[in-house]
Amino acid sequence: MTDADFLARRENVDREMVVRQIGDRIQIAVIEDNIMVEHYVNRNANVSYVGNVYLGRVQNVLPSMEAAFVDIGKGRNAVLYAGEVNWDAAGISESAPRKIEMVLKTGQPVLVQVTKDPIGQKGARLTSQISLPGRYVVFVPGGGMSGISKRLPESERTRLKAILKNLIPDTAGVIVRTAAEGVSEEELTADVERLKAQWEDIYQKSENPNFHAPALLLSEPDLAVRVIRDIFNEDFRKLTIQGNEAWDEISSYLSSIAPELSKKIEKYTGTGDLFADFRVEEQLAKAFDRKVYLPSGGSLVIDRTEAMVVIDVNTGKFVGKGGNLEETVTKNNLEAAEEIARQLRLRDLGGIVVIDFIDMVLESNRDAVLRRLVESLGRDRTKHQVAEVTSLGLVQMTRKRVGQGLIEAFSTTCDSCNGRGIHIHMDPVKMKAPMPQMSSQSANHPDVDEDEATEHEFSEILNSDEKSDENPSDSASDSAPAPKAKRRRRAASSGVITA
Repeated sequence: MTDADFLARRENVDREMVVRQIGDRIQIAVIEDNIMVEHYVNRNANVSYVGNVYLGRVQNVLPSMEAAFVDIGKGRNAVLYAGEVNWDAAGISESAPRKIEMVLKTGQPVLVQVTKDPIGQKGARLTSQISLPGRYVVFVPGGGMSGISKRLPESERTRLKAILKNLIPDTAGVIVRTAAEGVSEEELTADVERLKAQWEDIYQKSENPNFHAPALLLSEPDLAVRVIRDIFNEDFRKLTIQGNEAWDEISSYLSSIAPELSKKIEKYTGTGDLFADFRVEEQLAKAFDRKVYLPSGGSLVIDRTEAMVVIDVNTGKFVGKGGNLEETVTKNNLEAAEEIARQLRLRDLGGIVVIDFIDMVLESNRDAVLRRLVESLGRDRTKHQVAEVTSLGLVQMTRKRVGQGLIEAFSTTCDSCNGRGIHIHMDPVKMKAPMPQMSSQSANHPDVDEDEATEHEFSEILNSDEKSDENPSDSASDSAPAPKAKRRRRAASSGVITA
């Protein structure tokens, strides 16, 4: 497949979104050509803080770490790094030294927004550079610059710039989203005015002396509305919803914010399970596996460590059709690059990602694989960056980690091994003895425990088989006890060890 063919296929994708509500759990799946590429899940008891705006209180400032710990009323303190401080609002010019201890003091109230949920032992990440997302734009109260999505054509970018020129105050900025393509000036104006009013309300609360920190000033909407607002647009053919509450919430939001998309939503009226109809559960189960099989027979092995995500590419059963080894390896790597992009989105993997593609001799092939990876990531809304290939042939990339990944959402740490996947013994573990060579007659005893059976026991078993072949009448006694090794093997396989 050429690059042009791949790009054409990527742009002509049939996209659907399915929403399922069961009790207090909402799950959303994004389907592209009948394959799930993104999954979102949330419970009422497990709500994300990302996007919430708080009036926090500084607990302590660490100049050596260039960070401050802020109480936002959630038990564990959140962290605000110097790079996320709104220096302009603090009155610090670009020429002046920007040290966090100059603008933040212990006990001081500070207006912050959550950018990353708490993960493991790490607290939530904060920024004082507030941004308010709308349907068509993201309003940045403290920013003096505006931007427009690069995914929009140049002619549309020019039109939107002209509309926004007289719409945005000098003290604020906006980021125009892809969903703004083709919308009227009235719709853009309404979106911006709504966000400006939202900011005014937040600012007045934060300046009110009767409003004590820590306090929540703005809460992001529920998962369903948030995903619909950020993702669902004209590119989707249909949105199917199962669950009365989810239907009421989403249909109400679209009818007021984006009525032109209301015709694309459909309520699931079947008696079965919506996710089963779209094979979502089946694909979810595969997404939990460490190993991912590629269509041509190759495979990926995905391991998550504390420092990074490591992905290994293998040829597996893929041997190619004609050509040579270089062609076979390149084709496998191209296929792997597409699947890696999908797995990163589906599993919501973040942080540093290192990919070990199969070694290729030609530089042109290495460039083609890297280009395919970048192109495949083109649909990924999460901020990412692909670096050059290292001297060891590894591809390095980063992907912004916002919340918990797919595995974390559906798993708990094993109490037995504390998540290590192995058990540690104080004494060296005895190596398993190799299985002795057995005659064809001994194949009738596949359940012999090779770890415990001695050569003498094996010879007894084999001899008894030979005798039974010579004297069929002797073998009729099924009630005769099995050899010791056989008894232990059967007992062990049943979960009970007998003497």
